[in-house]
Amino acid sequence: MRLGEVERLRGELAEFVADVFASVPRRDQRRWGECYLRGLMLDGRRKSIQPMAERLPDGNMQALQQFVNQSPWDPLPVRRRIAERLCAAIGPEVWVIDDVSFPKCGTVSVGVARQYCGALGKRANCQVAVSVHAATDTASCPLEWQLYLPREWTDAPDRCRRAQVPAGTVHQEKWRLALGLLDGLAEQQLKAPVVVADAGYGVSTPFRLGLEARGLAYVLALTGKEVAHPEEAEPHRPAYGGLGPPTLPRYRTPSQALARHAARIPADTLTSVTWRQGSRGRMTSRFAVLTLRLAGKQSLAAAQEAGGGHYRWDGVLPARTVLLEWPDGQQAPTGYWVSNLPASTPVVDLVRWAKMRWRIEHDYRELKHGLGLDHFKGRTWRGWHHHVTLVTAAQAFLTLRRLDPKAHTPA
Repeated sequence: MRLGEVERLRGELAEFVADVFASVPRRDQRRWGECYLRGLMLDGRRKSIQPMAERLPDGNMQALQQFVNQSPWDPLPVRRRIAERLCAAIGPEVWVIDDVSFPKCGTVSVGVARQYCGALGKRANCQVAVSVHAATDTASCPLEWQLYLPREWTDAPDRCRRAQVPAGTVHQEKWRLALGLLDGLAEQQLKAPVVVADAGYGVSTPFRLGLEARGLAYVLALTGKEVAHPEEAEPHRPAYGGLGPPTLPRYRTPSQALARHAARIPADTLTSVTWRQGSRGRMTSRFAVLTLRLAGKQSLAAAQEAGGGHYRWDGVLPARTVLLEWPDGQQAPTGYWVSNLPASTPVVDLVRWAKMRWRIEHDYRELKHGLGLDHFKGRTWRGWHHHVTLVTAAQAFLTLRRLDPKAHTPA
């Protein structure tokens, strides 16, 4: 936005800040929060503190630096209030779990390490964060964030202390961070309608078990390399001899790749589904729904890893719904998803939920290119979480205006 447009929104923005930043105790902190949001929304190539302060009429670089990097205000209640408002306004059909990367130079910025960087499509020096987004086909907004700390950070206490990582923070896999974010949102009485995620999460048995233990429905992408037994497959249960614990049942027939199961589907049983109107027309493809028993790691240990606790595996692989996409003219399916929803769920719904991940790319495009999500130059844990909370607030404000039929939101 141009400066005049941002200035005209100051009244509405002040009301928004008074609500979502109500937990921030000091008036001057809330004032600099409102100033920072205007800086994020204002046109400009870089959204780091110095250039934003120079563009704002009331910008003060030192005050903004202190507010973001040193001030001890807690960002969690701010994000929680944003989540409450956005879930009520959007009415999300799905919550999308995803992770996003921020290419970085050097080794000092909190969480930076050489790891896979989605922004570059290769291993590189970067930070990675896990996020939860509320989404429909027409609106979306992040609800929660957590910075991922590789083991090389958590195994170096002095390094964590210099970056102001909270004491006691330990390494957690991304799927475990995602479950923690969902638990935090559940404490607010916010529950995911359907959880959607890419194959990085879909292939994780502990993650799927963790969702099931929490009573959450999911539609998760798979890589297509997974193997499974047909629904009717029954494992052989060896006779119990009385010595030691009983032997769990074992499947005597080998599991087969998902593509082998798909190859048995008659072509005339594939269902043509249109899931949304894209920029180039209606998005349509052919789909099928199977009931299979994924032959992955299905042990008590996996359930305990996922935080399921009450799960007890009896040796029988659970039957799960598998959605596959097989476009006309292709020799094999091009996409697979697994769900704990019944196979009787309308295929149109399964497809719409599975494909709704595209909204996250819209979020990241606006958050990064429009609002400076990846422009933060600070090095500390506190500063990073303050910045992403402020960027989330800026996007939430703009999203609420877009959803308000009486509001005129500048492009």
